[in-house]
Amino acid sequence: MYTYAFLETPKNPIDLPCGIVGSLELVETARLAALVEPDLALENVHSSDRQLLQAALDHDRVIREIFEQTAVLPLQFGNFIQREDLVNHLKSRSTEYLEKLTHLRDKAEYTLKLTPRAIASEPQIPSEVTGKAYFLAKKQHYQHQVEQQQQQQQELEDLLAAIAKLFPNSIRSAAQDGVERIYLLGNRQDDALLHAQLQGWQSQCPHWEVTLGDALPPYHFV
Repeated sequence: MYTYAFLETPKNPIDLPCGIVGSLELVETARLAALVEPDLALENVHSSDRQLLQAALDHDRVIREIFEQTAVLPLQFGNFIQREDLVNHLKSRSTEYLEKLTHLRDKAEYTLKLTPRAIASEPQIPSEVTGKAYFLAKKQHYQHQVEQQQQQQQELEDLLAAIAKLFPNSIRSAAQDGVERIYLLGNRQDDALLHAQLQGWQSQCPHWEVTLGDALPPYHFV
């Protein structure tokens, strides 16, 4: 059966969304449960690239909808397991998973994205400037460009240090095309405070575009 996430066995019923192709159910032990789609077959997921993409999106959708109701330990996309093996896993790892769920209760993952602002690569030198004046202007532009790059890097280092103090368990992923992503684990009730903090971070980093994503299940903290 296809497994989405682990959660505490609910004391009250929770609303189960539609799965990738069918209905969902909870496989429950005394205190720990798994959210599963029992009738999903592997061929339904891998029948085509388009179907695979849609299945991945649905996997994320299901976890988010459950996350709005209770704390979850989300699993990676494509997790198939036999019912008996799943029950045994829940029982053997119950203490570990329950401790994680307790830690993650009322918390969410936020993605802080830093996109470097463009630095002009070519100087805007009037056509009438020639000779030594032209080369001096080029040199000054190059020096300015280096200074801007150094300032950009310094802003990043200062911001990372500030974030480490506020969020000691933050996770920085490898930069892609110069874009930095930092994953923060914060209290959901402090959402407004976090967005207010964003304004301060932006003012400290004029050479970066700083954005904050929505509250998500703790994908990077399980």
